[in-house]
Amino acid sequence: QLQLVESGGGLVQPGGSLRLSCKSREFTLGYYAVGWFRQAPGKEREGVSCISDSGTRTKYANAVKGRFTISRDNAKNTVYLQMNSLKPEDTAIYYCATCYIMGADTPVDVSADFDSWGQGPQVTVSS
Repeated sequence: QLQLVESGGGLVQPGGSLRLSCKSREFTLGYYAVGWFRQAPGKEREGVSCISDSGTRTKYANAVKGRFTISRDNAKNTVYLQMNSLKPEDTAIYYCATCYIMGADTPVDVSADFDSWGQGPQVTVSS
């Protein structure tokens, strides 16, 4: 069962930046499309971004387009989420999971067979 470990959250002022990392200790992430998801207090978990196994295709939720960048380094078995121009509404717990990369204009969805959600780092955007 694929288990992923996220890191890199924190407290940042509006307009600031953070970078999240997602790794697997046991599995080769290069075989999977991997994405980022977030859950704000009182809200459902939502898809943020997804990157293909090779890194050649990406997709983003409209709320983060132009501000967030997903990337991966398969040699380091790591997927990243660079978050710039952060807004208070980006405050949430962020998780990584396998995702569906097909459908450029469709929402970022978690893979149907993924069910090993980690703890996820807290990202708080506040002045």
